[in-house]
Amino acid sequence: MRWKNYYAHAAEFHHSGFDSSAKEEVPSYPVVFTKATTTVCGPGDVVRGSLDPTDSVDYEGELGVVIGRRCVGVSKADAYDHVLGYVIINDVTSRELQKLHNQWIIGKGVDTFCPMGPWILTADEVADVGAMELVTEINGEVRQHAKVADLIFDIPTLIETLSRTMTLLPGDIIATGTPVGVGIGFKPPKYLQAGDQMRVSITGLGVLENVIG
Repeated sequence: MRWKNYYAHAAEFHHSGFDSSAKEEVPSYPVVFTKATTTVCGPGDVVRGSLDPTDSVDYEGELGVVIGRRCVGVSKADAYDHVLGYVIINDVTSRELQKLHNQWIIGKGVDTFCPMGPWILTADEVADVGAMELVTEINGEVRQHAKVADLIFDIPTLIETLSRTMTLLPGDIIATGTPVGVGIGFKPPKYLQAGDQMRVSITGLGVLENVIG
């Protein structure tokens, strides 16, 4: 998973009072974390916001890159040769847990806090991944709208960075980061409540819809 990978969102989060990760508004290098496999759920599944004791559930619509071939020491020039395809991810997060623990694993590792789907679009079906547009809606209100081309660190850079020190395996998924418009960026924050409908769409990847339970 990637963090602070759109310029406007990096500024949004840096000034939110919840960014304990670094002094830089825009990171000099990719910031990486992982989510537990138990966070994964599918389209239409209930995201169990009730598991967050701080009642600070937030959304993060993201493009997921699905690895198709074993990757070790892959250069940016060869990175796309290792991509199977793309999928929608919603990196649901407890902001207060994230802040309390000064890291992301607990706040982002809550069961069901990583819905993804509804399908994988294979790389050969995508002429220009940068032209893909991401839109996140909450209860019908558009909160996020950006192009993948706006990433601070592009997909080849992410693959090169990760594969430099770890082996990426077929089926691994890299979430590329979320654009501006998350709930924590509003004054006051717009946290999700039980019954709220999340809808994330990306060009060619369909629509990922989930409700907060």
